[in-house]
Amino acid sequence: MAPLNESLATTIDAIETKPIAVPKLKPRLQENCFNLSQGILRAKHSSPILSDVPQNLTFTPFATPSSTDAPFQTILRVQANAHKGGFLGFTKDSPSDLLTNSLGRFEDREFLSVFRFKMWWSTAWVGQSGSDLQAETQWVMLKVPEIDSYVAIIPIIEGSFRAALHPGENGNVLISVESGSTQVKESSFKAIAYVHVCDNPYNLMREAFSALRVHMNTFKLLEEKKLPTIVDKFGWCTWDACYLTVDPATVWTGVKEFEDGGVCPKFVIIDDGWQSISFDGGEPGKDAENLVLGGEQMTARLHSFKECKKFRNYKGGSFIEDLRSRFKNLDGIYVWHALCGAWNGVRPETLTHLESKVVPFDISPGLDASMTDLAVDRIVEAGIGLVHPSKAHEFYDSMHSYLASVGVTGAKIDVFQTLESVAEEHGGRVELAKTYYDGLTKSMVKNFNGTEIIASMQQCNEFFFLATKQISIGRVGDDFWWQDPHGLHMIHCSYNSLWMGQMIQPDWDMFQSDHVCAEYHAASRAISGGPVYLSDHLGEGSHNFELIKKLAFFDGTVPRCIHYALPTRDSLFKNPLFDKESILKIFNFNKFGGVIGAFNCQGAGWSPKEHRFKGYKECYMSVSGTIHVSDIEWDQNPEAERSEVIYSGDYLVYKNQSEEILFMNSKSDAMEITLKPSSFDLFSFVPVTELGSSGVRFAPLGLINMFNCVGTVQEMEVNGGNSILIDVKGEGSFMAYSSSAPEKCYVGDKEAEFKWEEETGKLSFYVPWVEEAGGISRLSFTF
Repeated sequence: MAPLNESLATTIDAIETKPIAVPKLKPRLQENCFNLSQGILRAKHSSPILSDVPQNLTFTPFATPSSTDAPFQTILRVQANAHKGGFLGFTKDSPSDLLTNSLGRFEDREFLSVFRFKMWWSTAWVGQSGSDLQAETQWVMLKVPEIDSYVAIIPIIEGSFRAALHPGENGNVLISVESGSTQVKESSFKAIAYVHVCDNPYNLMREAFSALRVHMNTFKLLEEKKLPTIVDKFGWCTWDACYLTVDPATVWTGVKEFEDGGVCPKFVIIDDGWQSISFDGGEPGKDAENLVLGGEQMTARLHSFKECKKFRNYKGGSFIEDLRSRFKNLDGIYVWHALCGAWNGVRPETLTHLESKVVPFDISPGLDASMTDLAVDRIVEAGIGLVHPSKAHEFYDSMHSYLASVGVTGAKIDVFQTLESVAEEHGGRVELAKTYYDGLTKSMVKNFNGTEIIASMQQCNEFFFLATKQISIGRVGDDFWWQDPHGLHMIHCSYNSLWMGQMIQPDWDMFQSDHVCAEYHAASRAISGGPVYLSDHLGEGSHNFELIKKLAFFDGTVPRCIHYALPTRDSLFKNPLFDKESILKIFNFNKFGGVIGAFNCQGAGWSPKEHRFKGYKECYMSVSGTIHVSDIEWDQNPEAERSEVIYSGDYLVYKNQSEEILFMNSKSDAMEITLKPSSFDLFSFVPVTELGSSGVRFAPLGLINMFNCVGTVQEMEVNGGNSILIDVKGEGSFMAYSSSAPEKCYVGDKEAEFKWEEETGKLSFYVPWVEEAGGISRLSFTF
């Protein structure tokens, strides 16, 4: 099976594609679904979405622009749904760099939203009124049951202004529009927010962001881009392992410990601590030394593109080359840097050719209601050593070309949102971001194969609308904080994927395999659809290899799902953090089935009054729910249209924790489940295949020693009416359901000793790792 996106991506290597004329098709003569009149915005001519809409607010139906560089099929898709959306705008009496206007109000209507709780990070929030929204809301989805539909309101970018939603009084929704520079003012906007209606919440997000991609022409959808090579790999990140004390010895030792344990990483991220940084007042060309904990480095600036003294003093030659030479399995070697160089940018005294200048860090008023954040406080303290925008491309190319020359294959880039606070003299936050992201994008294409960048601390709509022409993977959750309640991380990642997944492959971040909640995290990473990487400390007792081997194969690859995990429909408008009743359920797809992860996240969440996350001890309790085959949105499966397997309509269901199997179809009753606090279960669904003449019913679960067992099934072929061929990757216990015992079963060319249980239909046997075939075994069954 070709990797997701490969068919499109093979022709997209460069960032700049020429705009094409939009095809002129015969208009479909469909009246727009929205109507604004007499102070009410209605959807489908009936349902009030916003009432008490101010007179200065306008609605403009979506119209395809005259030119765009979007793929032809995307344009056609957007044109077909053009009647479902349109733009909101408003006009004020006098221009300003910061304007706020009501969009109207709603009450007694369930909503799901995502808001920025820190400058860098976003999470989900639900409520029933415009006043329930949180500050810096990136989008809101309204449930409109009276027309069996959903409506999205998405603040966007117009000209040099960026927008976000905020709560108002008496159910009002406020839109805040800002340029980030007192020198850039405006009073009138025609398209500063987009509204879209659809009868499917997942299609709603895809249609809305596809329309915005065509309209804005400043970003690309995930489906248009190549994925980085690490996406289906197992890796190790040095951050939680050693923080700022990282050096060649710790990196070497860390990789060796994994190799000795039987799973060598395919990629390594050398995180913060490798750079040449120094503090203002210190000797310009001398590294700051003896930094240990995260936070100490946050007022330092970059003074050289080369590695710091700890790495320069490596005696063996080239550390990167030696690392890759010693560990043959290691493909990707990433290093960390901040968007502006280091946390506080660059030192003007050393990198003089970049014309950098220390500028004040002015936080947007919209973030007044966000959490207190150490990183923000430290950056405010020192300001940013900002490379002049005209030198942005030279800046990134100089840094990345050096890294590429010494064998570094990519970068994890942090602290993206700094640009919004240093734009006063540079045309505002949007214009500064465009220039920087253009320089970064060109450098990616030249130095890192156009793909090898992980974006982090970037969860603001500006990043997604301006920086994702080339970037195709990014973090969808806050950091893995080993001491925090871990249900929070699941909520961040799953709900953020609803919108971020339209533009980037969601990355659920690292975790530690010896953590008290390690299995909880591991289960979510196994079905997330992204890379799996750890931040284990060094030392024999710091790795749980039994757990790691449920996630990764011996060769450092992982059985990755073919989509990205999303919350199930019955989780969308719930609060699985502290409502005392809701389980978080997420779903994803494998080539030959689907999977649901159920997680008890209850016990901690956002406090609107205190503007922080806090514990809700009374909610740390067991919760119950249901699991059904219809919880998986099968029409969202990117493989659905290309599948050649004929299904009978029944699904085999495998319960990970109890190893039970059962059958389910669309008419079956749902399974009742109860989860203890901070616990989970995984449910794999495999369509049952019926062999023609023999009448045997068969469904492969794959290697059940892996969390994502069905992901180990690579290919399946039915030969005639009595034979099945299956390619499976990995080593371990293969299991399938078979209504009859096979006459013969082979692994490769050797007949296998199998066990078949007549009462359950469980068919099982051991599969070895086949090194010469990349770990893939051909299994054959004859009935």
